[in-house]
Amino acid sequence: MTIPTGFSVWECGWVSRKEIAQALNMVLFIDLLARVPSGREYTEDVAARGGKVFHDHGALRTVRWNRNGALPPGEVAFTRILEPLGYRLNGVFRLDRIGMTGRSYAHADNPEEIAQFFVSELHPERFSSGFQDAVTRVLSTSKDPLSPHAQCLLHELARDGRLTFDDAADLLPQLETCFGRQHAIPTLADYEILLAESHEMAWIATEGNAFNHVTDRVGDLERLTREQAALGRPMKKAVEVSQSGRIRQTAFRADPVIRRFGDGQGGFVQREVPGSFYEFISRDRTVDGDALDLGFDAGNAQAIFKMTASAR
Repeated sequence: MTIPTGFSVWECGWVSRKEIAQALNMVLFIDLLARVPSGREYTEDVAARGGKVFHDHGALRTVRWNRNGALPPGEVAFTRILEPLGYRLNGVFRLDRIGMTGRSYAHADNPEEIAQFFVSELHPERFSSGFQDAVTRVLSTSKDPLSPHAQCLLHELARDGRLTFDDAADLLPQLETCFGRQHAIPTLADYEILLAESHEMAWIATEGNAFNHVTDRVGDLERLTREQAALGRPMKKAVEVSQSGRIRQTAFRADPVIRRFGDGQGGFVQREVPGSFYEFISRDRTVDGDALDLGFDAGNAQAIFKMTASAR
């Protein structure tokens, strides 16, 4: 992975907020590769050629619902982590076709090189009452993975902008646990209720708040698309282009995973469902050329989200 500039200089015994942010991004990137064979194979190909991937952003899904168990509703469960790490809101995107709102967070210290987070919230109130009841049954068992000690360290990080090495090493694995499923195994009946109205909520039911995708920032997206398709990789057919024309995105289709569901009689059944996926993006500089366009596009995002509509 390409490491942002500036990390060759550090303060002994201390870890800055941007260093913790970079470490968390790398841990979550590795976690996704362990779950997404197509992304792992692509990354291994890049490494074999002597190249490096450039992690542009990672994406996760949340549910803004007040019957969420012990887990704070929606993106609040993650802004309490991202803000102490130095992230600031960079854009808000209405994803009305899928009943969601997306928000991007860029790092204040190095926004062009440290990966952004794209955090989406699903709004159950926009769906049927039966759907909402199923959401409650699934999410009401949620636990809060952040211990009081971790919350204390986040407060100190927000206040001081750094932690001791030992505290940072203690905090990082606790932050990693937040990016997973915090609720109990759903029943197959509830999963099917959710799937009938929202592929995104059905995905959350099995995968929780795990990284939905990570993204490699590349120079020539069209060429990459042709190359990956020629290799037989599960490539999205079309490249999504933002309204500005400066942002282009495509992705592999989600790799399938086997998940367990309750059968409603005290037992379990297994089913193949969509897992996470690997995305690609290219970004041009803004019109005046002073900055890289770090924005997102609602149309692009909703099209990319379809990668988890079904297992390939």
